[in-house]
Amino acid sequence: MEKTEARTERDGETPKESNQQETAGDTGQEITTDGGSGTGGDEAGEAADPVENGNFTVPDDIQPGIYYDIPNEAYHAGPGVSKSQLDDIADTPAIYLWRKNAPVDTEKTKSLDTGTAFHCRVLEPEEFSKRFIIAPEFNRRTSAGKEEEKTFLEECARTGRTVLTAEEGRKIELMYQSVMALPLGQWLVESAGYAESSVYWEDPETGILCRCRPDKIIPEFHWIMDVKTTADIQRFRTAYYDYRYHVQDAFYSDGYRAQFGEIPTFVFLVASTTAECGRYPVEIFMMGEDAKLAGQREYRRNLQTLAECLNNDEWPAIKTLSLPRWAKENANA
Repeated sequence: MEKTEARTERDGETPKESNQQETAGDTGQEITTDGGSGTGGDEAGEAADPVENGNFTVPDDIQPGIYYDIPNEAYHAGPGVSKSQLDDIADTPAIYLWRKNAPVDTEKTKSLDTGTAFHCRVLEPEEFSKRFIIAPEFNRRTSAGKEEEKTFLEECARTGRTVLTAEEGRKIELMYQSVMALPLGQWLVESAGYAESSVYWEDPETGILCRCRPDKIIPEFHWIMDVKTTADIQRFRTAYYDYRYHVQDAFYSDGYRAQFGEIPTFVFLVASTTAECGRYPVEIFMMGEDAKLAGQREYRRNLQTLAECLNNDEWPAIKTLSLPRWAKENANA
């Protein structure tokens, strides 16, 4: 039987320091390609029906722990409630179900996201050349040049690599070097840790399985780094609230503590996609205690709402439209 193994750590154990993801050890839970779970399952010894993603399967009864080798697509398709799903609950509970079931127009999701490429360059540099390629110059005025470009694009499609223009590649590299020019940024990038690990834990109040996927954890020092890009780095100081990044901080931190027994230092490494005086600004932010507490209260409220929806099988869908402030002011004029 072909297996794909995922390393897990439980009961507060800290994984061996490494810049590379590890394969499963003797105590690691195995996530198999045929739908079984090496150590998981119900009392009869059979795993629950899995969620499949390509050849990789994440079982519905995945055990709480930290897994280092679950592919991104399998993680997002698998069980557990994530912060982004709590965002949907906060919007309207029915949106939570809609996003799980609505079809995705994959043709509309293929365009390059600079943030995705930058994310890979910072967190998984060894993967960058496997996932992205900078296109050479082609002379489209000649038949030979057009044929060369066609062959190049077909090869990229075959290998699954995303094509970057020379300008896009240059910009991403400058943004990366800007991160490395900041001492703490360099430390965060170079410190031994784990990128894209998957954390699962059971919420003690609702019993709901929660999950998160930190950009990078540095277990030796109990740090979590989340990488963001923004067109306006100064606006990030207030825009974080609209994106509920304070909720992300609290949710991820509680998930980390559930596994490591420590409250982590959570930082946002934010890089600007807009140059200022020829440089791409980089800043590192940490939530204040008031923002952390507000984020924790908010995600706990969202989990309670989800628990009620699950228990009653009722999913409110209607939103109320109220007059905007300017309309009220005009009406009272």
